[in-house]
Amino acid sequence: MALKQSYICGKADAQLIYQTIGDYFDYISQKHADSEALVVAHQDIRWTYATLKQKVDELATGLLALGITPGDRVGIWGPNSYEWTVTQFATAKIGAIMVCINPAYRLRELEYALNKVECKAIVCAQQFKTSSYPHMLQQLIPELAHCEPGKIESSVTPHLRSIIKMGDDVVPGMLNYADVTLMGTDVQQQQLVTIADQLLPDDPINIQFTSGTTGQPKGATLTHCNILNNGFLAGEGMRLSPSDRVCIPVPLYHCFGMVLGNLSCIAHGATMVYPSDAFDPLATLQVVEKERCTALHGVPTMFISELDHPNFHEFDLSSLRTGIMAGSLCPAEVMKRVIGEMHMEHVLIGYGQTELSPLNHLTLPEDPLQKRVETVGRVMSRIEVKLVDEHNRVIPIGQRGEVCTRGYSVMRGYWNDPTRTAETIDSGGWLHSGDIGIMDEDGYVTIVGRSKDMIIRGGENIYPKEIEEFLYTHPAVQDIQVFGISHTDFGEEVCAWICLKPGSSAAAKDITDYCKNQIAHFKVPKHIRFVEAFPLTVTGKVQKFKMREAMELELAQASPALAK
Repeated sequence: MALKQSYICGKADAQLIYQTIGDYFDYISQKHADSEALVVAHQDIRWTYATLKQKVDELATGLLALGITPGDRVGIWGPNSYEWTVTQFATAKIGAIMVCINPAYRLRELEYALNKVECKAIVCAQQFKTSSYPHMLQQLIPELAHCEPGKIESSVTPHLRSIIKMGDDVVPGMLNYADVTLMGTDVQQQQLVTIADQLLPDDPINIQFTSGTTGQPKGATLTHCNILNNGFLAGEGMRLSPSDRVCIPVPLYHCFGMVLGNLSCIAHGATMVYPSDAFDPLATLQVVEKERCTALHGVPTMFISELDHPNFHEFDLSSLRTGIMAGSLCPAEVMKRVIGEMHMEHVLIGYGQTELSPLNHLTLPEDPLQKRVETVGRVMSRIEVKLVDEHNRVIPIGQRGEVCTRGYSVMRGYWNDPTRTAETIDSGGWLHSGDIGIMDEDGYVTIVGRSKDMIIRGGENIYPKEIEEFLYTHPAVQDIQVFGISHTDFGEEVCAWICLKPGSSAAAKDITDYCKNQIAHFKVPKHIRFVEAFPLTVTGKVQKFKMREAMELELAQASPALAK
């Protein structure tokens, strides 16, 4: 029966897992003890599930020996590594709440994150790119020079007691990761058993800082039930089994990596494969071929980088079947190339947000190709979705409205921030996304933009995604971002930043000529800039606000008249 209103409830295709992550991890580790669980190419790690469980229990008991108890917050700060993953499951087993800290954070952001959620400990990498994490922590906490490891006392971070550093270097006031894994005794082993009986699936287990493109970070608080089930159901969508090997080049610190990557694999006994500490298109292609990966995750910009790598056609990617493309809106042309050139016939488009653990929509392998390239699919199992107008009324099918979600995946709230929680989750339990979508009669949703991204030019509502999708069909355009900038007369004007394909050339006039008689005149970009790359968050989300600021500054400096 065709829908009349933009409301749908996902079918109960699978029973939800009502267990803690620790209990479920132990079950899978026993069931698939001899299967490969984790391959980390850049660290030369290849562990079975039995080995991974041993490593997790060693760290878990070490954390207990340090005095970490259920409910304590433990930060994790660094790029993808085996230590990251062991920390994820070790904290889950002792009921500590793992706090994901962006590897790109600098001192002020780090201080904010540690104090906002009152971290008792932090596990950090030795080095990432130009960042020396121990050095940054020494700058932030001068008392480290005289503190006994595990007994930090600092007025800057009053709740922090332990810094656990990856690597072998000895740093005053810090514990080495390897040493902590040796601290557990029979006492802590018994504690581990006792705690497992006390923890509940609805306990908070993860805090994800989310601001992404703008604003002060908010700590989205997620439970065992939230993220374990979202990972499980995403894996169901990919048809994962113990024979699958999932290449995970996306950051673990974000839900994409730790939930749709790690937990999807754990939930189905599949293998997690990390090609590098941070995204590298060549390393990803190499690992997919070498490890015969069957699934590959990424945001659209990652897939574009892989497809356009000079050596792309040298790699045998025929083992690929599926994977998830999410994190930002996917251009239809990119989706078609991934299916055709990367052999990912069953690649899925995922849509959601961190506050939803993170997915609420997913395309499926059996969906018609048109639905898979033009929509974000239908609502996932056991979740409600509605599209509403500015008065919170459900809109008819085919109209534009804000996407709202209710169900098991909705976060507990923002940590210690009831005001911002109430601004996001209404009294009916619906989480408001800020995204504008259109639902068709079959329940498929097309995202047409962010409510905050919408451009209002002379009274006309313009959705950047419409223009972006059209300009992706230009033969010279590799990637494009459309946004609004201030304009004295019209309120806003349309601006486009464009990355050209290697070896291609184009001028602004070529782009505007291409638009003429194809899209409405008021949608044709007034200002066009050709760039090498866009400002991105670590998870690959484009920061349009930075482009907007740079563009308005450039125009103002060039001539006040150009801004009109």
